[in-house]
Amino acid sequence: MSDVTLLECTIRDGGYAIDFQWAADEIAEIVGELAGAGFTHIEIGHGIGLGGSRHSAPARCSDEEMTAAAASVKGRARIGAFFIPGIGTEDDLRGFRAAGGDFIRIGSDVSRSETAWPFVERSAELGLEVCFNFMKSYVGQPFELLARAVPIVERGATTISVVDSAGGLLPDQVGQYVQVLRAGLDVRIGFHGHNNLLLANANSLAAVMNGATVIDTTLLGIGRGGGNAQTETMLVILDKAGRPTGIDPLRVARIAERYVLPKQVHLKGASEIELLYGLAQFHSSFTKRVQEIAAAYDVPYQDLILAVSKYAKEDPSEDLLRQIAEQLQRQGRVEIHFPKFHHRS
Repeated sequence: MSDVTLLECTIRDGGYAIDFQWAADEIAEIVGELAGAGFTHIEIGHGIGLGGSRHSAPARCSDEEMTAAAASVKGRARIGAFFIPGIGTEDDLRGFRAAGGDFIRIGSDVSRSETAWPFVERSAELGLEVCFNFMKSYVGQPFELLARAVPIVERGATTISVVDSAGGLLPDQVGQYVQVLRAGLDVRIGFHGHNNLLLANANSLAAVMNGATVIDTTLLGIGRGGGNAQTETMLVILDKAGRPTGIDPLRVARIAERYVLPKQVHLKGASEIELLYGLAQFHSSFTKRVQEIAAAYDVPYQDLILAVSKYAKEDPSEDLLRQIAEQLQRQGRVEIHFPKFHHRS
C-alpha cells in the first residue's frame, strides 16, 4: 500500500467555485462519503481559511458550523481547515479545535513565513496536527523554502507543502522543490497544485515520484483559479504509478457526480485568463485590482499582468501597478522576457 495521502480539499478550495455556499447538510454528506471511501484527511472551511467570512465573501455556514457538521460524520478521518495569519486569529484556532477540528494548515507567502511561527506553536499546544503551506512557492528558490521551513518545523509543523498557487510550474520544477525539502527536513512533504496549464495532475505525480507523501486534490478538480488536481484521476494515476492508496476511484467518481456535478460550475482549465495566470505566475486574487487600474489607464489588463509579474508575484502594490500601467500607456505593449528556472540536465 502506498504511503501517499490524498488530502481532500473539495469543501475548502472547491468553495471558491460556488461562492462558499456549501450548506451544512452538504458538508456532512460529502465528508461522510469521503471518510467512508477511505480518505484520512479532509479539509473544510472558507477558502481563505478560518475567519475568512470576516474578510471576504461570507460563507453560508460559520467556521464552527462547518467543523461540527464534518466532525459528526468523520469516522476515523481527520478534519482540517486552512489558516492565514492576519485573517485568522488565535480565537479561531481555539474555536476550530473545540468544534472537533483535528489538523490545521497554516499558509503564508514565502517572504512572510515568520508570521506563521506563533500560530504554529499555538496550534501544536492545542493538540492540532500542524501543516504549513508556502503559498506562491515559485517566488522563492527551493533552498530558500528549506531555510524558511526549518524554524517552522522546530515550532511543531509535521508537514511542509509546496504550493503552485498560479498553476505555472512544470513537473521538473516541482520535483526540485520536493527533493530539496525532503533532503533537508525530517517531516512529510506535500504539494498543492493548480491546473492553469493543465499540469496539476502531472505536477502532483512529479511531487510523489520525488518524495512527497501528501497531495492536495478536489472532486472533479473544482477550485480557485484554474482548479485543482482531480481526486478521482489522481487515484488512478497513483495506482498506475505503483503507489496505490486503496481508495476506489470509481466510488469517488460517483461521489463527485452526486455532489459536485449538479453545481454546474465551470470546471476550470486553460482559458485565456487561466493560461495568463500560469504563464505569468500571477495569483488570481489580484485580478480585480489589475483590471480596475488597467481600465483607468486604458491599457489591456493582460499586458499589465504580464508586465507587473516581472517585478512582483507575491503581492503587487497599487503604486507599482499604476507605475507600470503609466509606462504601458506611454510605450504601448511591452515585451516581457521571463527569467528561466534552472532545470536539471
